[in-house]
Amino acid sequence: MLSQSSSWQYVFSHSPSFPNTWMLAFLFLSPGNGHYVETEPMLPDGRLSGEEADEEEESEEEGQQQATRNMPKESPLAMALQILVPFLLAGFGTVSAGVVLDIVQHWEAFKNITEIFILVPALLGLKGNLEMTLASRLSTAVNVGKMDSPIEKWNLIIGNLALKQVQATVIGFLAAVAAVVLGWIPEGKFQISHAVLLCSSSVATAFIASLLQGFIMVGVIVGSKKTGINPDNVATPIAASFGDLITLAILAWISQGLYNCLDSQPYVSSLVCAFFMCLTPLWMVISSKHPASRQLLYSGWEPVITAMFISSIGGLILDKTVSDPNLAGIVVYTPVINGIGGNLVAIQSSRISTYLHFHSTPGEVPDEAKGCYYPCRTFSGTANHRSAQVLLLLVIPGHLIFLYTIDLMERGHTSLTPVFMVVYLAAALFQVFLLLCIADWMVHSMWKSGKDPDSFSIPYLTALGDLLGTALLALSFHFLWVIGDQDSDVGD
Repeated sequence: MLSQSSSWQYVFSHSPSFPNTWMLAFLFLSPGNGHYVETEPMLPDGRLSGEEADEEEESEEEGQQQATRNMPKESPLAMALQILVPFLLAGFGTVSAGVVLDIVQHWEAFKNITEIFILVPALLGLKGNLEMTLASRLSTAVNVGKMDSPIEKWNLIIGNLALKQVQATVIGFLAAVAAVVLGWIPEGKFQISHAVLLCSSSVATAFIASLLQGFIMVGVIVGSKKTGINPDNVATPIAASFGDLITLAILAWISQGLYNCLDSQPYVSSLVCAFFMCLTPLWMVISSKHPASRQLLYSGWEPVITAMFISSIGGLILDKTVSDPNLAGIVVYTPVINGIGGNLVAIQSSRISTYLHFHSTPGEVPDEAKGCYYPCRTFSGTANHRSAQVLLLLVIPGHLIFLYTIDLMERGHTSLTPVFMVVYLAAALFQVFLLLCIADWMVHSMWKSGKDPDSFSIPYLTALGDLLGTALLALSFHFLWVIGDQDSDVGD
């Protein structure tokens, strides 16, 4: 029987393409010694996945880690330039998602099963629950030197991707359950065929979208490392750039397809759901082979499940608002305001987490973060206050670009009147301000309690972004209707 270290060497030396032999690699990989805690986001210094490693590999990895131990230095201008391009790319992705949602709301499946709208924030929130969390974990791994070893790099990537598929499948199922509870039980209406369709659409969408975005995310992280760009600045926005569009397109296509089969072939929905659920044990076995993903496989469910229910409440608000014909224009703007808020706060959360991994030990926070929290601290009193300022300054110009893009595409049901612009931008700015303040408090609190913020904070923050964004947008449209700004001719 080969030792663990030699088995890895055998796999790499005899494999022309590593992805083609990842299953073989994981069969050789044993769980390790099991001494792992949540605040070790990646492998501890000088320790490989196995219990043994060649002295030459250890010394080489130690040297590489020492070389990358210094925190990346960047000026506010360099930071803004690095953030700007992926921020705009992500923004146009959310605009595209809004346009798609504006179109598909008139499809038969969405008109007859309106509870699909409750799924929208929860499924779009998967990019915050899973993709952005993966991006944050791998960004921290790059910055602290945990991905310098090719063996460990692929070990981390495969373990985290498998974990993500498990979480996506379970969250997709629970999101459908939440849609049934929130949408039908209060009204006293329940159709089993519609419930099965919701479950199948949700699970299939979550699985396929998560797999596609996971591959994109790994490419972004590896590419950032090779080009010398700080992945904390670019990974989380790019994770969301086309995530909303991909997820919404898959949800609409699958939902409409299953709806078309509802009368003639009602068993199709059940088969689709059963197929994706049966794959879950396979992904669990793969993710359990790495100590980091194995730890999160048991302890990482609280934030993603809680975040899903928070997003579902936002979906309920969206469902009830869309049902009012006077407020139809909210649909096209919902993915935009939710996506932009989530993208910006995810960047800040990832940066704070990386800073804590460099400068603090688990359970201890920097001096400036001790004591009672106050909002001014986020923008003037911490090591990451400049990034908070930059991110807040991006809100208004960014949303102006996206609003005019939607207007030029002649989508939506609301003209860009001065009153609408002021109300919308005020809601967007207030949303991001609250999220940045919450992120500062939450990340430090989680670190102090011994939890890894890379795995726990972003799901909560992006879910709160969905809830705050949808609620503030609904209030804004209600306010505009009350004061008489009732234009609803655009895009009809």
